[in-house]
Amino acid sequence: MAESTDVLHGLILVYTLYCLAIISLMAWFGFKISKKGEGTIIRPGLFYTWVGFLIVLGVSIHIFTYNTIPWAPMDLNRRDIKADTVFDISVADHKFILPDAKLVVKVNQKVLFNVTSQDLTYGFGLFRTDNSMVFQMQVVPGHVNDILWQFPKPGIYSIRSTEYSGPAGAQMIVKDAIEVIY
Repeated sequence: MAESTDVLHGLILVYTLYCLAIISLMAWFGFKISKKGEGTIIRPGLFYTWVGFLIVLGVSIHIFTYNTIPWAPMDLNRRDIKADTVFDISVADHKFILPDAKLVVKVNQKVLFNVTSQDLTYGFGLFRTDNSMVFQMQVVPGHVNDILWQFPKPGIYSIRSTEYSGPAGAQMIVKDAIEVIY
């Protein structure tokens, strides 16, 4: 599985270039219709060719990037995938209750986080040390709340609630709760 930050940087570049191409069409059109005098007229063939190119480019980008989302293949084939490690985590009274003080995972292991709530709806988010989010899910009482994940490289992660559960929910942070090792 690719690291989501790498995918994000690639998608930012691709979609920025695509947006610039779309803006060029609008700028070209705006320039041509606001020109005074006997200026050249936009030929419909050229205009619609550019619009057609942008449509084909946009659809191609979506098809090409469809499987770059790191978790998509695992989600689509989830019933056929067996987790290497399962962590049963419970949440009650604005506290995460972990099976161990630190959850240790090996790189590329498939990990199932099975989270249950005893009282309120909470969020379960995993964050890198730079505070960027790896993933998150809602934890609803009385429902199955689990997520299957694979870590492509070592690191240390914190768990935070990502759902509003009252003022005390803002303090629901477990620093350095998960360590991914080789």
